[in-house]
Amino acid sequence: EVHLVESGGGSVQSGGSLRLSCAASGYTISRYCIGWFRQAPGKEREGVSSISIAGTTTYVDSVKGRFTISRDNAKNTLYLQMNSLKPEDTAMYYCAATRRFSCGEGFPTSEYDYWGQGTQVTVSS
Repeated sequence: EVHLVESGGGSVQSGGSLRLSCAASGYTISRYCIGWFRQAPGKEREGVSSISIAGTTTYVDSVKGRFTISRDNAKNTLYLQMNSLKPEDTAMYYCAATRRFSCGEGFPTSEYDYWGQGTQVTVSS
């Protein structure tokens, strides 16, 4: 059984940083496309970043240059380093995993088979 457990969320002021972690069990993160999504109150869930088996990374335009996705294969853990945080980054952040080698363009949620419970990120101005 696949489990994805996020951690690292919290409350920060605008301009601050957080690092999210996603610990996986029953699933090897280095073998598939895996990524991060977020959902703000009253808004649809959106893809934030993904990383493929080849290490190719993708970011939504609004976080480019500020967020960095990475993975530690030995720890089987996915990370999202978030710098220069803005109030509009406030959302529940979810780790999501596929059974695909490459990541679909545009973060198609239908390709993500497993989801974590989420970790809340709140950025105050």
